[in-house]
Amino acid sequence: MWFHTSCDLSFEIIEPTPFMLMLRPRRGPQQWVAQEEYRLSPSVPVSEFTDGYGNYCQRLIAPPGAFSIHAAAEVMTLDQVDVAPGAPCVPVQDLPDSVLSFILPSRYCESDRFYNMASEITAGQLLGYDQVAAIEDWLRRTIRYLPGSSEYPESAVEVNLRQSGVCRDLSHLGIALCRSLSIPARMVVGYLYNLEPMDMHAWFEAYVGGRWYTFDATQAKREHGYIVVGYGRDAADVAIFNQFGAPVTQTVHDIRIERSNGLLP
Repeated sequence: MWFHTSCDLSFEIIEPTPFMLMLRPRRGPQQWVAQEEYRLSPSVPVSEFTDGYGNYCQRLIAPPGAFSIHAAAEVMTLDQVDVAPGAPCVPVQDLPDSVLSFILPSRYCESDRFYNMASEITAGQLLGYDQVAAIEDWLRRTIRYLPGSSEYPESAVEVNLRQSGVCRDLSHLGIALCRSLSIPARMVVGYLYNLEPMDMHAWFEAYVGGRWYTFDATQAKREHGYIVVGYGRDAADVAIFNQFGAPVTQTVHDIRIERSNGLLP
């Protein structure tokens, strides 16, 4: 299934300002990027690097005045999100080295504080995928999903106390609950087809049965149209832009995803 994604960001800059961006979709076994478009106005030198999680990142210095970024891509994904009820938990000693960081507590996912709670939520479930599915279902039933309700990321502890949050907040709590049971879990940021209201979206993946699977407590069903831009331990690792120095004013934030034929317009 083909999708056209686009992200338009504009800022008013008061002094030369370093930016670090993460706007290019990932490539992988479940996602093929056929074409990309990346425009800066005014044009400035850009350097690109791959961070420790394999995300494509760009560095630049934005000049004073109006500055805009346009990123678009044609991406093909699977027609349905993979599911695997009964997939077993992988013992910690058998996890790949690249997965180990995703079982540790992180800035927004204090997994060392959720073992008892996670054990109660998953009581009676088979170890592995079924435990994560129970956590996802509990989040959907218990934590109110309120788009636009928080400007800054909240930690799993804060979300559990508040009992509500945006997509990244529910993901933080889901990740912390999984990690507390020694199930690797990571934050994902990207596009979701038919998301309402439309914006960049966050969900989480859990590593069971020898691979990563998608979970999203904000949606009634996990269907098609998930386009991955970045992976990380939590929201601190997957911001689509970081700006350093004097504050800037963002004037445009336009995110879109549409069905397509695989060709940029």
